[in-house]
Amino acid sequence: MFDKIDLSAMLNSALFLFFLIPLFLFLYLYFKDKSQSQHAVLRNFPILGRIRYVLEMLGPEFRQYLFDSDHEGKPFNRSDYTNIVVQGKYLKTVIGFGSKRDFEIPGLYIRNSMFPKQREEMQIESSPKIRTKRYIGTEGLFSRTEHLEEVDVSPWTLPDDEVITIGENCREPWRVKGPVGMSAMSYGALGENAISSMSYGLGMATGSWVHTGEGGLAPYHTIGGGDVIMQIGSGIFGVRNEDGTFSWEKFKEKASNPQVKCFEVKLAQGAKIRGGHVEGSKVNPEIAEIRGVTPWKTVDSPNRHNQFHDYESLFEFIGKMRDEGGKPVGIKIVMGGPDSADELCHQMQVTNGGPDFITIDGGEGGSGATYQEMADSMGLPIKSGLIYLDNALRVYGVRDRVKIFASGKLFSPDKIAIAMAMGADLINIARGMMISVGCIGAAKCHTNHCPVGVATTDKEHQKGLVVDEKKWRVLNYVITLRNGLHTLAAATGIDSYTKFDRSHIVYRDQYGQVTSFDKLFPYPAS
Repeated sequence: MFDKIDLSAMLNSALFLFFLIPLFLFLYLYFKDKSQSQHAVLRNFPILGRIRYVLEMLGPEFRQYLFDSDHEGKPFNRSDYTNIVVQGKYLKTVIGFGSKRDFEIPGLYIRNSMFPKQREEMQIESSPKIRTKRYIGTEGLFSRTEHLEEVDVSPWTLPDDEVITIGENCREPWRVKGPVGMSAMSYGALGENAISSMSYGLGMATGSWVHTGEGGLAPYHTIGGGDVIMQIGSGIFGVRNEDGTFSWEKFKEKASNPQVKCFEVKLAQGAKIRGGHVEGSKVNPEIAEIRGVTPWKTVDSPNRHNQFHDYESLFEFIGKMRDEGGKPVGIKIVMGGPDSADELCHQMQVTNGGPDFITIDGGEGGSGATYQEMADSMGLPIKSGLIYLDNALRVYGVRDRVKIFASGKLFSPDKIAIAMAMGADLINIARGMMISVGCIGAAKCHTNHCPVGVATTDKEHQKGLVVDEKKWRVLNYVITLRNGLHTLAAATGIDSYTKFDRSHIVYRDQYGQVTSFDKLFPYPAS
């Protein structure tokens, strides 16, 4: 049988097809592009135009991995991204050969003390230990011997007499033992695997929290057994009637959940000073049920709440929420200028009402979907916003009863320490958490085609995100943040990371002149 096979003829046929098929494709594309009227480049230069479009499509990946330096990429550069990944995988923050920061550029620095605190002098809990898993071994291109090993770590949480209490006068105050937690990220914007990983990791870390975002309370937010902040945006998802009005019955149902520690009324978000947006492709039946909307239909929240229209009606709404739910109620805002919080704080002083906490979001904050013009230009960055909010609360004498959450690219211990020195009591982290569960910055959050299964509800894409592996990375990331913050506090000469203030940071200008931050922005007289 095989003797009858003409190998020479087969080889000739194969070669003929090998050259014929590309030639046919070349001619087809050539005449197709020459005759189309949509793209001028393809019409005039069919072959070169095709090459141009291929390079244009691959450009973001080429820049991210090959051409951008470690500190050029936006919104997160390669160095930032790598540091978060290393902390989550290996529980390490140690580097070699020195910092890559450009010390010639003006910036903020943390003031060190001549006499740092010893470990035993610090107000911190190093036990009971938390059992986690970290990677050991080597990771090569083709040979990967990395594997997870169990290890015990200290929680680095606050002792009972140092806990941060929110809503002191509520029936059920919230006592927080750690400085960092998850920022507002809804189920729908993120998939169940991503949120479950964060929920498990933050629950194991203790002293932290999960934040529902404006999409309502999903079972994945509570699956880890930890504390939960439930946000209520202008779409009032999860607490709305069929006609879109606010449901006090559903609100009280959520308030009865022991894991829900407080409620946050979202007035604005740093990346979008308006209501939220979720593409219909993400709104599966489960998400629609949780939110109280129609499946597979794009959801755009109103620009603001319909339940109130000024500070008086806002405070009445907050007061009723506090009475009905028995738990602290806060608001989320974005500062637009130095006087943005003046009227808010004045009303708090006059009425003795208002929120138990204020979450301030910086204009550099992230979002699953927003508008370019808003993301780039509307709302103050977090550092400026923090100073002006803290000042306003002090001027009107209400700072002692209001806690400040801060968010806006505060993903490392030094950035967190600086934010706390500027007035933040607690820190929300969004994209740092996303990176810890596998985000690669593909910027496809709004398309439902996230290639690593983070910002998508698509089941096929989510297969790549394994909850039982990523939950350890979240836990490790939070632990290293607390440990780093504790280390910075000791080096600064204070015994707790709750005691950072403006005197602990300095600003160096382009000429090398250094000014203490409390001189640049003095604390106002209340």
